[in-house]
Amino acid sequence: MASSSKGLAASFGLKRRRLHASPPCHGLDFRKSRRRCIDGDGYRLSRIGCCSDSVTPIRRTSGSGKSVEVEEWGFEPKKSHRRVRIQAMPAMPFPSPRSRGVSKQEEFYPRCTPRNFAPQSRDTPPKRDTGIANEKDWGINLLNDNINESGTNDDGSTWYRESGEDLGENGYRCHWARMGGQSYDGSSEWKETWWEKSDWTGYKELGVEKSGKNAEGDSWWETWQEVLHQDEWSNLAKIERSAQKQAKSGTENAGWYEKWWEKYDAKGWTEKGAHKYGRLNDQSWWEKWGENYDGRGSVLKWTDKWAETELGTKWGDKWEEKFFAGIGSRQGETWHVSPIGDRWSRTWGEEHFGNGKMHKFGKSTTGESWDIIVDEETYYEAEPHYGWVDVVGDSSQLLSIQPRERPPGVYPNLDFRLSPPPPSEDDPLDLPPQSDDDPPDLPTSSQ
Repeated sequence: MASSSKGLAASFGLKRRRLHASPPCHGLDFRKSRRRCIDGDGYRLSRIGCCSDSVTPIRRTSGSGKSVEVEEWGFEPKKSHRRVRIQAMPAMPFPSPRSRGVSKQEEFYPRCTPRNFAPQSRDTPPKRDTGIANEKDWGINLLNDNINESGTNDDGSTWYRESGEDLGENGYRCHWARMGGQSYDGSSEWKETWWEKSDWTGYKELGVEKSGKNAEGDSWWETWQEVLHQDEWSNLAKIERSAQKQAKSGTENAGWYEKWWEKYDAKGWTEKGAHKYGRLNDQSWWEKWGENYDGRGSVLKWTDKWAETELGTKWGDKWEEKFFAGIGSRQGETWHVSPIGDRWSRTWGEEHFGNGKMHKFGKSTTGESWDIIVDEETYYEAEPHYGWVDVVGDSSQLLSIQPRERPPGVYPNLDFRLSPPPPSEDDPLDLPPQSDDDPPDLPTSSQ
């Protein structure tokens, strides 16, 4: 175990702790090792480490949409839990991979608007931990109708570009554009599909799907969607955004998957969350988090993350908080299991009474415990940092989608039945068996 731990630390730039190896960096990049980890909303996180010393969960609050309350794992031997507010540094936004020195307009418009111009190849996997992009970051352009072009470049690579419109029942319309290409020997290929959808119920959707592989054998798939619809029961307008991304290395046993979602309604109800997991050779990790705001001051936030190695070492951390009008609770657990089955854990909790007093309690398997009442102001966020007004302001292209004109006397056919669950699909990463609480299997690339 010691030699393996040393090798992992050297390979991935991980700080060694006293007993066990640190977990892999969640920011997997096939091109080079990275020494920083990024949290679910683009903020840097310290790595996870576990030892028999006192492990103190350090809380950081940073809002929603653009940020999420997360927990960093620091080490404070033999000290009780305390909360520290840390200035977070945002990571880069979520642009599509593009060549250096080429602007978004210069890169995208030559592939979609002018004729007789070959689309440029895109052979770079998506980046991890970058969340859900705003529509302005995608530069979606669907001005051309009924295009069907293809060609061969000077280097022997081929390309195609096509667009069209599909019509269906209940005023359904889908305006789409598709493009792609491959290298002369087929070792590298890529495909992109963009769409706008609408119907007579007021439903509007904007989305994109991308997939490809490169000469190194790296393969990837990602999709992004933004939807406007009216809730059948409350008649409230809702906007939902989601993103899924996955990539797999062609040179080592490594890959990752992410699923993000955000839901908003006109009365301030907000839900955000993410499921992420992956593998890097002999190490695997999982992470889930969620936030719920009811629009009336009630807040629920939670995080659960864990990892394991093929040698049998496992470690993790989770916490949850519930608040309303300054009254609420926080609780969590940090744990570690050695290859021979020895388990260490620490549980902790906080009860906030809303009057400036707080009950703190906890214990660990090493015998430590605490149970005290302290004078400490409660801090929490009753409203999301990024809410309904923000998402409406960032969804101008979605809102501008023009549906088909409805004939006189024709009304939408509303279906109030629950949608059937999506079919399960195979896991292309070949990850270890998952528990009942694990995220769903990876979706296959849609061609």
